[in-house]
Amino acid sequence: MVKVLLVDDDVDLTALLSQYLVREGFDVTTVRDGEAGVTEAISNDYAIVVLDIMMPRVSGIEALRRIRAVSAVPILMLTARGDNIDRIVGLDMGADDYVPKPCTPGELVARIRAILRRAEGRGPAGAASAQRLLQVGDLSLWPGSRRATWRGASLELTGTEFRLLEVLARHSGQLVSKQDISLQAFDRPLARFDRRIDVHISSIRQKLGTRPDGQSWIQSVRGLGYQLLED
Repeated sequence: MVKVLLVDDDVDLTALLSQYLVREGFDVTTVRDGEAGVTEAISNDYAIVVLDIMMPRVSGIEALRRIRAVSAVPILMLTARGDNIDRIVGLDMGADDYVPKPCTPGELVARIRAILRRAEGRGPAGAASAQRLLQVGDLSLWPGSRRATWRGASLELTGTEFRLLEVLARHSGQLVSKQDISLQAFDRPLARFDRRIDVHISSIRQKLGTRPDGQSWIQSVRGLGYQLLED
């Protein structure tokens, strides 16, 4: 059975979600605060952690930071509806996705399954798969451990930046539409007026620097998408 850690101080919601997850075939462990959530997440072998942001003792954001410091376990954040700041911070710190509260059990299960599909073959089931290398010229990505190097040096990327660069690397030399980038990186359609991809691509460009000819390694085609250039 797929092991899920549910970290939330809302007793009623936790009971509802836990019961639904169990009926869907998941093995669920629940804890009520961020401190306990961190301890449980790094001490046991979970396929995914569902982590609420607003919790006593240790917030979900701080719990995410602590877990990410030692583990690449997939993490789904539960955020207050409309709280874009928490969502952006969570994604940048390495969360895999978010679901606004209140959420339906069906929505949560769909998001969990989408994340697990993306993470298949990357997690603790095998260290070798976690180290699988994606190489494009001088760029090296290890999706399982979210590690990246550029020209032999460590490349520091936020969680969102890593996912975007991974999508472009898997289609290097090809134009990828922003809609496809959103679907592949976040498993959700691109929302109207959503500029998050553009902002993060700009940050990645700065970290990669320019080619010998002065061009950016990531080219944009206005209104269409982005392309990672090959050597």
